[in-house]
Amino acid sequence: MIQLDQIKVDLPQAVAKLKEVGSPFDLAGLRENLQVITKQTEAAGFWDDPEAAQSLLKKKKGLESRIERYDRLERGFQDTGELIELAEEMEDEDEAEAIAASFRQLENQLEELKLDTLLSGKYDHNNAIISVHAGTGGVDAMDWAQMLYRMYSRWAEKKGYKVTLVDMQDDTEAGIKSATLIVEGENAYGYLKNEKGVHRLVRISPFNSAGKRQTSFAALEVMPEIEDDMTVEIDPEDLRIDTYRSSGAGGQHVNKTDSAIRITHLPTHIVVTCQNERSQHQNKEMAMKILASRLMELKEQEHKENLKELKGDFSMITWGSQIRSYVFQPYTMVKDHRTGAEVGNVNAVMDGDIDYFINEKLKQKDE
Repeated sequence: MIQLDQIKVDLPQAVAKLKEVGSPFDLAGLRENLQVITKQTEAAGFWDDPEAAQSLLKKKKGLESRIERYDRLERGFQDTGELIELAEEMEDEDEAEAIAASFRQLENQLEELKLDTLLSGKYDHNNAIISVHAGTGGVDAMDWAQMLYRMYSRWAEKKGYKVTLVDMQDDTEAGIKSATLIVEGENAYGYLKNEKGVHRLVRISPFNSAGKRQTSFAALEVMPEIEDDMTVEIDPEDLRIDTYRSSGAGGQHVNKTDSAIRITHLPTHIVVTCQNERSQHQNKEMAMKILASRLMELKEQEHKENLKELKGDFSMITWGSQIRSYVFQPYTMVKDHRTGAEVGNVNAVMDGDIDYFINEKLKQKDE
């Protein structure tokens, strides 16, 4: 059985690689941390503070998930060795094919686990807040911003993440001026953080009657959602809060009251809008959460303690420094200019198949 002979060669290498991954993964530390949190969840009065309890349960679930992934691979490789012996004794070709397929799946899962060990940043395990902004290129740029919004939404859904639209500014002709969404799930920020930057589109414009090729730009902003115990102190006197009527395509989603919220942080000129929650209070709460995340990210970047010292005009975007180009005509190609990663199936990429680019950037960190 030739295919099993190859697996017998690859299996010890995979087991060794798993043990190698286990070192930065810090399995012992994860198990110890899980025991501590489990005891806390079993303590009397655990639910006295529901928000703190939910936050701790979320951490517990994340730890259990990471430990289970490692244990599942360890069991899988052990079972593979035993199944190989049985298949060879029985000379069962069908079983050999099933073992080979299962082993390749385990190898893919091991590669994913290895990538997760590269997510060692302070906020890598957090949810992500992403905003898409149309840049230069007129209607084409706004259409491009909507295409990117769909691409990242599809990617998140395929990963099993929850996607919540917070704010969307539609254009009257086509596309969107901007959109902000929260991607909830383990390592969401860690995976998406390197997607921040300018994205360039080259195609025959569907909005140009002459059929000319058009270059358009859109920018992606990515921030970690900050947990409650990490929030920055924001002085209410530093805020200007405006209310306005939500915009939208019409129907039941358009509020007939001024429930949308725009918050301006005066020292940094950061502006946050939220209009997709049901009430003004909910929109304000969500906008404050996003503002806290932006201010925290700015503090991390500038190493400042005083928010009044920060200068963070997020409305300024420098074009021409794109991280990735998406070419629809005269040929099809998506190329990441930081890693050199390149694929020809642009339609699959626009449908959310961007793991290759994300992974190649993560691997670059490890080199």
